[in-house]
Order: sequence, then C-alpha cells, then structure tokens
Amino acid sequence: MSSIIVIGYRDDLDQALRHRGLDPHYIVQAPARPPENRRRLRVTDIENAQELLRAVLAANLQDAAGVLTVHEMGVFGAAFLRGQLGLPGNADATSALSFRDKYLQKSRLPPEVKRARCRYTTEGTPYEDLVGELGTPFVLKPATGAGSLRTSVVRSPEDYARAVSAFPDPSSDVGMVAESFVDASEVYVDGIWQDGTLQWSSLSRNHIAPLRAVQGGVLAAHVLDRSRHAELFQQAETVATQALTALDAPDCVFHLEAFRTAGGLTFGECAIRLPGALSPQVNKLTYGVDLFDAEISLALGEEVVRPRVAGTPERFHGYVLLRRPEGGGLTRADFERNFTFDEIVYTPDVPAGPYGKVGHAIVSDPDELKLEKTLEDIARFNESGGA
Repeated sequence: MSSIIVIGYRDDLDQALRHRGLDPHYIVQAPARPPENRRRLRVTDIENAQELLRAVLAANLQDAAGVLTVHEMGVFGAAFLRGQLGLPGNADATSALSFRDKYLQKSRLPPEVKRARCRYTTEGTPYEDLVGELGTPFVLKPATGAGSLRTSVVRSPEDYARAVSAFPDPSSDVGMVAESFVDASEVYVDGIWQDGTLQWSSLSRNHIAPLRAVQGGVLAAHVLDRSRHAELFQQAETVATQALTALDAPDCVFHLEAFRTAGGLTFGECAIRLPGALSPQVNKLTYGVDLFDAEISLALGEEVVRPRVAGTPERFHGYVLLRRPEGGGLTRADFERNFTFDEIVYTPDVPAGPYGKVGHAIVSDPDELKLEKTLEDIARFNESGGA
C-alpha cells in the first residue's frame, strides 16, 4: 500500500484515500485527532513549513507518493513539501501564497473582476483611516483566512477594538486585512481546474453567511439548478476562469466564493483545495463527480479525466450542519419525525466541531426550490430546538 502525506484530517477524505489503496500519514495540529490506528505526526503550527518538513524528515517517510491538504492552512506547506521531497503536484510555494493571503489575491486580479477593496492593517491603524478608505461597516479578518474565525464586521470604534484584540499578534504588518463590506448573499463555485482550463464546476448557495454560523446560526447549502440560474452560472464560470488565470492557478480542485450583487457577481476569495463541509458529497450525489478522487489523483501526478455531466440532474442535493440548540433536548428521532432525509447523523453529546457541528443532514429533491425550502425549515427547526 503506497503512502501519502496528508496535512490535516477529515473522515470523508480518509475513506476516499483508503478506497484508493493509499496509506495516509497525517500531519495534524490540535485539536485534530485521527483514529488511533492511523499514522500521524503532531505539530505545534500546521502553517509552519519548517516544522512540517522537520516532522516528515524525522519520520523518514521515504515511501510517500504525494502530498495533499484537507484545508486552506496547509496549501503553502503542501507546495513546499512537494518541492523539497520531489513529489508530484504543485510545488510553487510562491504562487500558493496568492491563494492564502487575501490582500495578495485581490491585488492580482484583473480590473474586470469586481472585488472588495482590501488593505493590510495593524493595531496602530486608526479606525477613522479605515472608514475613510473602506466605508462603514468594513470587515476585519486574518490575511491568510481562518474560515470565519476572527472575522468581524466592524461598525464602530468599539467593534474595531474588540476585533483587533482577538488577534494573537495585531502588530504584524501582514497579519490582518481590512476589506470593504459587501452586503449581499453568497454563492460558491466548486470545480476542477486543469491545463489552464475550467474542466468542470458546480454552483451552490449558502443559506446564511458562514460568519453568522460561527456566531450561532445553522449553516446550510445546496446545489443550484443550471437551467433555472443560467445567467448566474455563466457569470460564475467567467469569474472563476478570470481569477484562476490571473492567479496562475496550478492543476487543482478549487473553491471560489462570490457575492451576488445587483450588478453581477463580486469576487470573495478563492482556495486551491477541497471544498469544506459536505460540498464534495452533495456534488457527487447530484452530478456523480468525485472531488475527493480528483484531489487524490492530482496529488499523485495523475491526469484527471474531464467529468461528463449531461442534462439536468435527477435530484439536487443540499446539506445542513446540525448543531446543539440552546437548552438541548433535540434528538435524532425529533428530526426524523418532522423531515425525510437521505442521510442524517446527530450526536449532541459529542464536542462541537466547526460551526457548532454535532451532526449533519443531507436532503434531496428533483425541484431545487423545494429543496431550498426544506433545508431552511430544517435549519429553523434546529435553531429553535424543535419549536
């Protein structure tokens, strides 16, 4: 069984790797905990490329056939390790930074790609200066992203002080960025980019902003119907192609977020890694396209065969990240009495994961609008504790 180095851990990717006959050797940072029967290396800082390389060299992983990452924090380290170990896939650590640093990313986009105004900032930058440049409200977040952690919408000097205090080192000249606020709903593109071309993509919609989910909301998303949203799909594919071309994207599975404004799509950010949450699963269920398999193939230096998806899918799929409501009390049986699921996992006694997740649900429907309503009903049911 060939070995593969994996930065970070997620159960669904682990299953895909073992299905391909690969033996993953995980590099993880607390609180990630692979199963005890998996090989793993623990590091203090998963973004420290020197520490990653020291861990790999100390473990003498000479049989590794490739490197991949399960999340954004490992994108640079994966490219760096490939270059140092002579492994296939993208080894250009410098270009990888354009998919980590939000200022570098937005500054490299061509003029025709609409995006928020973005600048580095530090704890010493006066609030008034940022308001004058970006307007109010504005957004403060880590330059290299962290999901929605430490991301704040700033509406006052008091908000600004609280947001800055959440950073471990707010004096860094490249640690924080401030961006103009885009008041619009969010869609995202998941896809495969190869040989400088968009090989395949899907378009999905978040029902609430991930930032709201960090603050207690229930995150849900579903795949959109191309026949119903033809113009939006065309805009999304155009933005994705323009952005990935300008950023010299390597062959990759990518995840691009955008805001749906009155004048068209406004670019949010783009990552060259697997999409998070259950996006790979709902894409496979809807279109038969396996993004896990594509990511593994690229990490092994294999060419990905362009997916052939014809016509409208029989059913559209979406997911909800279930969370423990305030006061508890909800059980899996409560959900199942009120809704029909393709799949449901609900274990309210386990420690909560990202976005408060203690379970998930997958739902499908031939009608995308009916699917959208069902997902929103489940999210409300979860938030209200079944009321």
